[in-house]
Amino acid sequence: MSPAWSLRTGRLLLDPVAWTDLPDLVALKSDPRVFAVMLGGVRTRVQAAEELAADIRFWAARGYGIWTLRMAGCAGPGAFQGLTGLMERADGRGVALRFALWPEARGRGLAREAAGAALMFGHERAGLDRIVAVAREDNVASRTVLGGIGMVERERFVRDGREMVLYDSRRGLIRQPARPGPAA
Repeated sequence: MSPAWSLRTGRLLLDPVAWTDLPDLVALKSDPRVFAVMLGGVRTRVQAAEELAADIRFWAARGYGIWTLRMAGCAGPGAFQGLTGLMERADGRGVALRFALWPEARGRGLAREAAGAALMFGHERAGLDRIVAVAREDNVASRTVLGGIGMVERERFVRDGREMVLYDSRRGLIRQPARPGPAA
């Protein structure tokens, strides 16, 4: 992967996913505290490996994709906090922002920091005019992050009996994010 695709925020290092990340990604994606509410639900090791292979191919084809989140200046256990990134939605709604963090990493603004960096990369460096995000209506933490980075609620729909909220961000029309406060 190109080093130009790596990002650094105030506290995080965002690196495109690589095969060396497989153990961390399997642990994250197989944990129901994290992935039970994600589209597709909790993953097996095989599913996580298949997704990683697809994510690596996506980066090579598109020049954007999924990043791992690690605490800057921290190595070893505890450094990996989760993932964020941009992916093509299978339902045709467009390129979507996603993020998933360990429960222990939540509540410190890391999701907002990482998702905001991914959103900015998508618009400014990948040249995407529109980026969407989908959250369950009852997922207040994710919805707070999306609003906090300037995404705007556009529509609601029902998936698997649950109300979902679609947000989007449009290059050149980015709303000023809300002032930092308690974050997911």
